[in-house]
Amino acid sequence: MQVFGAPSNSFGLDAQGITETGNQYWNMGTAQLYEEAISRGEGKLADGGALVVKTGRCTGRSANDKFTVRDDMTENTIDWGKVNRPMSSDHFDIIHQAFLDHMKGMDVFVQDLWGGSDPENRVAVRTIGELAWHSLFCRTMLVRPQADEQLEMTPQFTVINLPSFKADPATMGCNSETIIAVNFQKGLVLIGGTHYAGENKKSVFSILNYLLPEKGIMPMHCSANIGDDGDVAIFFGLSGTGKTTLSADSSRTLIGDDEHGWSDDSVFNFEGGCYAKLINLSEEAEPEIFATTKRYGTLIENVVMDEETRTLDLDDNTLAENTRAAYPIDFIPNTSEHNRGGKPTNIIMLTADAFGVLPPISRLTPEQAMYHFLSGYTAKVAGTEIGIKEPQATFSACFGAPFMPRHPSVYGDLLRKKIAEGNVKCWLVNTGWTGGEYGTGNRMPIKATRALLHAALDGSLNTAPMRTDQNFGFEVPTEVAGVDSAILNPRGTWADKDAYDAKAQYLVSLFTKNFEAFSDHVDDSVKAAAPSAA
Repeated sequence: MQVFGAPSNSFGLDAQGITETGNQYWNMGTAQLYEEAISRGEGKLADGGALVVKTGRCTGRSANDKFTVRDDMTENTIDWGKVNRPMSSDHFDIIHQAFLDHMKGMDVFVQDLWGGSDPENRVAVRTIGELAWHSLFCRTMLVRPQADEQLEMTPQFTVINLPSFKADPATMGCNSETIIAVNFQKGLVLIGGTHYAGENKKSVFSILNYLLPEKGIMPMHCSANIGDDGDVAIFFGLSGTGKTTLSADSSRTLIGDDEHGWSDDSVFNFEGGCYAKLINLSEEAEPEIFATTKRYGTLIENVVMDEETRTLDLDDNTLAENTRAAYPIDFIPNTSEHNRGGKPTNIIMLTADAFGVLPPISRLTPEQAMYHFLSGYTAKVAGTEIGIKEPQATFSACFGAPFMPRHPSVYGDLLRKKIAEGNVKCWLVNTGWTGGEYGTGNRMPIKATRALLHAALDGSLNTAPMRTDQNFGFEVPTEVAGVDSAILNPRGTWADKDAYDAKAQYLVSLFTKNFEAFSDHVDDSVKAAAPSAA
C-alpha cells in the first residue's frame, strides 16, 4: 500500500476501522483527481476541459433505499415514516462490517472537508470512496478547508461511498442492492450500490438538517443571493423549479444554489459548489451556467458527448433526464467571497405549476408563507419519470422532505419565527405553465419571471396594484413595468375559462388533502391561509 498526501491531524483510516486497503489518496486537488479518473477509465475530457462521467442505472437519488438508524438518540427526534425509514443498529453494523471487508485491497480516495461555510455552525466531514471522480465531486461541492484548518480537522461525520458494493436485503434489512444508511450516533454514512454522486452531498445536507435546528438555525433547501444594497433573497424550490437558474443573476451576488442555513445574523451556504441541471440548458437564457460546461474543473454527469469532437449535446436525454454539472461556486461571476450574507429581506417560494393555475408571482402573508412552505408544491410533467403521461402534483414538505429528518413543523415553526423577527417579505413564483396546462399552454417566459423577481427584490412590487386570487387568497399584482399584464391573470390566458376554473378547483383540492397531515401541528391562522374550495 502507498499513501499519497496526508490525513488531517494524523487521524488516519485505521482509527476508523479501515485496514488493509490498497493505495490511499488523501485530499488530492482537481488536476490530480482528473488524472486518476481518466487513467482509471472513470471519465473523459470534453471540449473546453470539463470531465464527463456516466452513472449507469442510478441517474438520481435512490429514495427508497435510504435508512436512518433508530436508537436512543433518534427514537424521539426523527420523523419516522415513508421518508425517514428506520434501520436497526444491528443491521447497520452488519452493513458496516461488510463495507470494511469490501474495502480490503481497494484503492480509496479521501477528502477532509467542511459541511457549512459558517465557522460557528459547520461540521467536519471525511469522505472515503473508491472513485476518483466521486472524490472530485465531494471536493467541489463541500467546503474546502484552508491549509491551517486542515491540519486541525478531526472528522465529526464520515461518508463511505462504495458503488461496487451490493447490499443483501435478506441479511441487511434493506430494500435492494443499493443502500444509503445514516447513523447519527456513530457519525457515519454508508452509501453503496449507486454511482450517482448527489447521494454524497445530500447525506451531508441531511446531517446538517438534523443538527442545526437544536441551535435555533433554520436549514433550508434553497438558493440565495445578495443585492447591491446588501439585501438577501432566498429561493425555496424543488428540483426543476429554477433555484439555480434564478439565483445566478448577474445583477446580484450569489451565496449559493441549493443548501443554506439561517442563523440569528446571517444566511450561509452549506456548500462550496453548485450542482446544476443541464437538460435543455440554453446559453441565451442561462449564460453563466452554460459557460461552466466548457471549463476545466467542471464535472458533468450523463450528458451525451460526441466521441470525435468532444462536444456536448445538452438537449439529448438518452442517458438521463437528470443531467448535471458540478462546479466550484466561483465559476459563477459575482459570488460571495465567504459564501455568506446578512439576514433575508425577501423569501421566494418557487413552483413549476404544470396545471397552469397559479399566477407568475403572488405576495404571501406570513401565515400563507408557512402554509405553502409546509405544502412544498410543484408538478411533474410527462417524460420526467416512467409512467407519467399527464401532469402530477408533487408535495414535498419544506421544499425538501427527503432531506429533513425532523418533523416538518420543526422547520416550519423556525421559518415563521424568523419571518416575524425580520419582517421578511414572502412571494410565491410560478415558473411552470401559462395559457393552459402542460400540453396546451406554454412554459412561463423566463424573461417575465426575472422581471417580476427584480420588481419584488427592489421593492417596487410592494406598491403595485394588487388583486386577491379567488382560489388561493394571496395578493397578485395587476400591473408591473416591463411585463405584459395579460400574463399576470392566469384565468385570462386560458381560452376555455370554465376549464381553468375546474382545474383550479382540482388543484385546491389537492392542496387541501395534502395539508391534512399538518393540521394538528399549526394554529388556526395558518389553517385559515388554506385555499378555498368552491
